[in-house]
Amino acid sequence: MKHVSVFPYPVRMTEPFITLADGTRLAARIWLPECADAVPAILEYLPYRLQDGTATRDALTHPYFAGHGYAAVRVDIRGTGNSDGLMADEYAQQEMDDAIEVIAWLAAQPWCSGAVGMMGISWGGFNGLQVAALRPPALRAVISLCSTDDRYADDIHYMGGALLSDNLRWASTMLAYQSRPPDPRVVGERWLEMWRARLDAEPLLIERWLRHPTRDAYWKHGSVCEDPGAITAACFLIGGWADAYSNAVPRMMERLSCPRIGLIGPWAHKYPHFAKPEPAIGFLQEALRFWDEWLRGTDTGIMDGPALRLWQQDFVPPATDHDARPGRWVGEPSWPSPNVVATNWHLGRGTLSLAELSAAELLIASAQDTGGDAGVWCAYGGGHEQPGDQRAEDGLSVVFDSAPLDAELCLAGAPVLEATLSSDQANGLLIARLCDVAPDGASLRVSYGVLNLTHRDSHESPEPLPVGQPVRVRLQLNDCAHRFPAGHVLRLALSNAYWPLVWPSPAAARLMLDTAASGLTLPHRAPVAADDDLPPFGEPEAAPALERTFLREPVVGRRVIRDQIAGTTTTEARDDTGLYRIEATGVEYALSSLDRFSIGAHDPLSAEAEIVFEMRMGRDEWQTRATTRTTMRATSTTFQIGATLTATAGDEQVASRSWSVTIPRLHV
Repeated sequence: MKHVSVFPYPVRMTEPFITLADGTRLAARIWLPECADAVPAILEYLPYRLQDGTATRDALTHPYFAGHGYAAVRVDIRGTGNSDGLMADEYAQQEMDDAIEVIAWLAAQPWCSGAVGMMGISWGGFNGLQVAALRPPALRAVISLCSTDDRYADDIHYMGGALLSDNLRWASTMLAYQSRPPDPRVVGERWLEMWRARLDAEPLLIERWLRHPTRDAYWKHGSVCEDPGAITAACFLIGGWADAYSNAVPRMMERLSCPRIGLIGPWAHKYPHFAKPEPAIGFLQEALRFWDEWLRGTDTGIMDGPALRLWQQDFVPPATDHDARPGRWVGEPSWPSPNVVATNWHLGRGTLSLAELSAAELLIASAQDTGGDAGVWCAYGGGHEQPGDQRAEDGLSVVFDSAPLDAELCLAGAPVLEATLSSDQANGLLIARLCDVAPDGASLRVSYGVLNLTHRDSHESPEPLPVGQPVRVRLQLNDCAHRFPAGHVLRLALSNAYWPLVWPSPAAARLMLDTAASGLTLPHRAPVAADDDLPPFGEPEAAPALERTFLREPVVGRRVIRDQIAGTTTTEARDDTGLYRIEATGVEYALSSLDRFSIGAHDPLSAEAEIVFEMRMGRDEWQTRATTRTTMRATSTTFQIGATLTATAGDEQVASRSWSVTIPRLHV
């Protein structure tokens, strides 16, 4: 990545508080170009602490925009960082209302032209869309990355009605993140009072999320898919195949009616100018073209190219970490695309074919530790998060293989499995994986999908499976863009467990699949000559990196432990940022976490999880520490959650809290 230090305009930074109508002050950092004219403003609005949590990436991005003639604004939402107040939940109505006030404040500043854009990744990508749906007058455009339009179907909590283990991970992360203090150099002597108030009011979000296992009003709030026409601001929608949120991009390209373009690269959950796997792109240059188009009214041509650009991935030997993914950019004039044709593949005994096959009834009864090579639900680019070689997983699944391909086969879109099956239990899961199998047997996961079978007809009103009776189910796998080489094999693998990515069913179900009444639909994409003429993206650029001094180096470790005597499989992940000092503020910062997920091969009720965070922040005599621990177990009828939180300032204990909660299992 090229770091640019000379821009068309000199840049100055200010750190004001934005005072809302109720007197709440939100901490902001604003980068302004030194120019005579009023300029458009670009807002990034997050809970992740501008002074330390996102300071590294902010330094790369916001000064770059300012240097090109925009007011770049980073604001901590209410109750986070150095902002006043308390935060009760993600995407609360208060968060949206505050954002509307912030946008109006920005538009009214003498240095602002009155035009405002919002940009963000993940949380900031979510609330950019959510605020756009409320139509604040000054908001003209949104760049939303790694986000979703549907908080139930495509977020970190549930997938296909099944409970993601990341639901616990994310609740644990937020418990830890919100346990960090404000900075006394910014908020003054009241920092300790503010911190105590936050710690005393901090919610246990895992409890709230588990109490909403269906797609009810709680999840519909903030899901812009409920009224896609509400968004009129122009949208640039961006995702990555290694990220968990790529499905939302084609879905929004289809359903939104506002001006919009889409882009999906090979990336994990990061901005595309420094994301992995490579190729990274000149994202900031593309963003400037989009801002110039919609905030300045300049015809940049950015809306004239393909409506949706996709990185069509090639086969690569499977590994848990990829620095790069080979492939090529392809462009679609619209989505759904006229270049994509749905093709039906038939299932037989171990066989996948375009021709009809002999009928068979096949038992799906997976070991509960199937899924150890699944990787993580959402890869953040921290290393060794990708699904590894799927051969072991395939051996624990029912597989259907095509003959070796006579010619290459390209896919673009979502594979769909339609199956007729019966179950000996009222609850059950079905997991489908599509793999690219090389001549040497290496199995690369291309896409996968999960379905809680009680949600087969509705995420709003699930129903138990009729034991022993056949049911028809539809399982849509994640969108993908992939080229299968000639000589490779398409493999469909089915299981009814996927630990630790998905929490297991209350009982080990035995599913009987009727292959004659089942099939796989693949989105075939024929070669398009126009792909060869797509203009290349620029090389990645960014502003100079934030100056940090590492006092202890980062550590990342992931391992799967199989105890053959106890019959258990334990997955551990350790992430440690190291200890570093941000030279601009003098703050020393460290965050480490340990995740442990364990299960017995034959008992779904043996599943248990533990997540521990430890955080340190300080400067000179001001030294703080916070530690959190969450645990989760389940019976056949309840989830059992435990959590602790301790915080200290120097030798003084500031908070010590504990939770013990039992929550009914409702079709999960």
